[in-house]
Amino acid sequence: MFGEDDIIKSHRQRATQIGYIVLACFGLVVFRLWYLQIYKGETLHEYSVQNRLRKELVRAPRGMIYSRDGKLLVDNLPRFDAVLTRQYLKNPETTLPFLAQILGMSMEDLQAILDKNKFEARYRPFVIKKDLTAKEIAMIETESSSLPGVSIDAFISREYKDKEMGAHLLGYISEITQEQLPKYRERDGVNYRLGDFIGQFGVEQQLDKTLRGVSGHEYVEVDALGRSRKYINVDNLFKGIEDEPSVPGNSIRLTIDHDLQVAGYEALVKEKKIGGFVALDVETGEVLAMVSNPAFDPSQFSRGLTSEYWSSLVNNKDKPLRDRVIQDHYSPGSTFKPFTAIAALEEGIINGNTQIRCHGIFKLGKKIFHSWKRYGDETVTVVDALMQSCNIFFYKVASEMDIDVLAKYTKMFGLGSRSGLGLPREVTGLVPTREWKLKRNGIEWQAGETLSCAIGQSYILASTLQLAIAYAAIANEGKVFKPKIIKEVIGTDGEVIEKFTPEVVREIQLKPTTWQLVKKGLYKVMNNPKGTGWYRRGLGLEMAGKTGTAQVASSSADRIYEKCENKPYELRHHGVFVGFAPFDNPKIAVASMVEHGCHGSSAAAPIVEAVISKYMEKYMPEIKKENEKKQLAQYRFYRQQEEIEKQKTEEEEAGGAE
Repeated sequence: MFGEDDIIKSHRQRATQIGYIVLACFGLVVFRLWYLQIYKGETLHEYSVQNRLRKELVRAPRGMIYSRDGKLLVDNLPRFDAVLTRQYLKNPETTLPFLAQILGMSMEDLQAILDKNKFEARYRPFVIKKDLTAKEIAMIETESSSLPGVSIDAFISREYKDKEMGAHLLGYISEITQEQLPKYRERDGVNYRLGDFIGQFGVEQQLDKTLRGVSGHEYVEVDALGRSRKYINVDNLFKGIEDEPSVPGNSIRLTIDHDLQVAGYEALVKEKKIGGFVALDVETGEVLAMVSNPAFDPSQFSRGLTSEYWSSLVNNKDKPLRDRVIQDHYSPGSTFKPFTAIAALEEGIINGNTQIRCHGIFKLGKKIFHSWKRYGDETVTVVDALMQSCNIFFYKVASEMDIDVLAKYTKMFGLGSRSGLGLPREVTGLVPTREWKLKRNGIEWQAGETLSCAIGQSYILASTLQLAIAYAAIANEGKVFKPKIIKEVIGTDGEVIEKFTPEVVREIQLKPTTWQLVKKGLYKVMNNPKGTGWYRRGLGLEMAGKTGTAQVASSSADRIYEKCENKPYELRHHGVFVGFAPFDNPKIAVASMVEHGCHGSSAAAPIVEAVISKYMEKYMPEIKKENEKKQLAQYRFYRQQEEIEKQKTEEEEAGGAE
């Protein structure tokens, strides 16, 4: 049994142990305080300061886009977005409905945005609504205490000065999609994230890296609710934390002449025509004008598309998002006939003196081929066959020609392959061969198919840009240029850092007489009263060219001469026209296509005439004046000839009556 002394001794030992434990704990606390306050004091103070900071992205302004004559086509304008940072969001059940009310959004739409960004880091802000109104900005600023985590972010959006006129060429920027993220990260080596804007169409897409620049960042002090506060950095409180300024993108100057662009656009939309046109510099391959209609407002993509506007684009039967100059190809119709003539002249099937019947029908086996008009001259040469667009002449020529021979000469001029312009989504067109048809259909080529191809129908397909390139090569007698849309890249200091020079893809070697005969035929198309383009020759232009009608659907023999305008709209032919000027010293080639325009002369030629007329007026005014005098004299001569013929006919009729 323990005595009283033993119990006291035992308690004393326990008290000593407890004292040691308390002392050890107190020592640990003191050591920890020394460690935190003295040894790590400065570092932890910096950490506490940094917790008061928010790193914000500073987006780089995109470079400007100018026309060749220095007109600003694409500019940057500020816009303001509402952004949310989850890290600071308090009481979402009350904050989010209040935010939705201010922004005029439904909770369903707001929740969809939250779900879309749910995998983003909590400290990273994301956009709730773009392009806020002044009222919305004022409400958010005024009610900031009730909207923790919500702030206003300044953003530089794109403004496209010409709206729809330059839409397809210039393109647009829009927010990168979830599907594009991995693809573009790998392609560009840039850590894109949702909310970043990239070029998605046209020049904006083609030169996105050049225009985009490099984004930076800045630090702002925030309170516990994530609201930015003004802070004066006394005693270098934010030591070692520095902003990184953004680097603006480079600007570019296009080869586009704004005046030509406007002239052609006004002619194209004057009667709400659906189609497009492109103008090329014959001596360099530079694109002087390029428009597709109908179009869209590219500024809407930068601001943030509304569902209503997007729906109006994708559900429009006229497909305004398609660039009809490079994304669509059509049967070129009679604008293809010069290439058939070139093949026949080079292969010795015909020469300048060959005369072939130009009326009635042409039979090949049991198949009957019709001309585009009921009546024609008894016989014509290749020059007059081009002038009158005589189908029968070219049927006869094609009956003695293999399709592979026709394809060989046609492809020399760039038809059947992409031009190399560089804009996305360009189609190749089609120039058929025996091998192509056998591989595609498993059927041998038929001789009658060559006849249809010879007048630009059947399998032959060409884009408007390809036709312009091919006719430019005829105009300069053999040089096929790679078309250029970019003239130079301009650095942020205004200095030219890259310049683009003409590039010849190939030089076509033909007999001099071939060039002369074909060009003479194209000249007479526009400058002879019997030519199909006589009424669209323009004043003082000295233009050469070719009209074309591209059949949309074949017609039965009893309806082949039915007036096109009387057909249902969707069955009307497309109108095509290609021309170059001035004839003696060609400088510009223009191609135009109008869907369901019925005739190249009435639908497409006025557009080409407007563009070339503006070019001559701007760059060759003296020559235009000289050509006007020459043209008026020529017109008077033809009128005199008509009067002589009329008088002769009247005398013959009078003599017959006697």
